[in-house]
Amino acid sequence: MSDSSSPRSKGKWQKASQELAAFFLEAVKFLPGAEPRKMFGYPCAFVNGQMFTGLFEDSMFLRLSESDRAFFRALEGARPFEPMAGRPMREYSVVPVSMLNDLPELDAWLVKAFNYAKSIPPKEPKNV
Repeated sequence: MSDSSSPRSKGKWQKASQELAAFFLEAVKFLPGAEPRKMFGYPCAFVNGQMFTGLFEDSMFLRLSESDRAFFRALEGARPFEPMAGRPMREYSVVPVSMLNDLPELDAWLVKAFNYAKSIPPKEPKNV
């Protein structure tokens, strides 16, 4: 979507639907230690201060290890997560829409994302 008429190219992001946001919160609540919170106005989930999944507009994304990411991106409909044209977030991939209807498969990938983020050194809390 690098078309100059795209809302994304102008920084005008659409909110995630209430249905998708509710689905997301249900999907991550089974992970022990997952911390749901918002990032740029979108629901996301963190473990040890590391984001492992979230929503952006009408999509869900996951943070995966290099080997898991290579396998995941080979799935039909998966793609790199690029919230701003030309600025992909290297470790993150967009979940195929079809997977949002396959809860066992989505849960398996959420666990992989959660475990990967958990393996990264914790972020120190910011003093505000």
